[in-house]
Amino acid sequence: MSRSDSQREELPSLATALRRRLRLLASGLVVGAPAGPVAAGLLVAAGRRLPDAVAAGFALGTLALGFGVLGWSGSILAAPGITAARDHLAVGSDWTETGSRRAMTRIVGVGLGAMVTTSLLETLT
Repeated sequence: MSRSDSQREELPSLATALRRRLRLLASGLVVGAPAGPVAAGLLVAAGRRLPDAVAAGFALGTLALGFGVLGWSGSILAAPGITAARDHLAVGSDWTETGSRRAMTRIVGVGLGAMVTTSLLETLT
């Protein structure tokens, strides 16, 4: 069953879509960039040696990146099931696949930012 032309949503241009995705990723990078060195600093304050703390900060960034990538793909795979369950149970939820993918893109940005800054911190130590 196809929609008529009047019911189809207008898709944004490739440049607009790319700009929106990069803005989402950048919003995560802004949070993740200082998070890596802060995590390393907290671990040093807790008694770890600096190289170990930097490695742990990088590992936490990697964990966030992996969670975001897995969650992004999981949002796509689980969306029909979650939507059907929500409709069947008549639960008042505003969960959407798009919103979930946006959140996971931000988490990817946080992880990426933490990984980059801890890598730079490692070169300084």
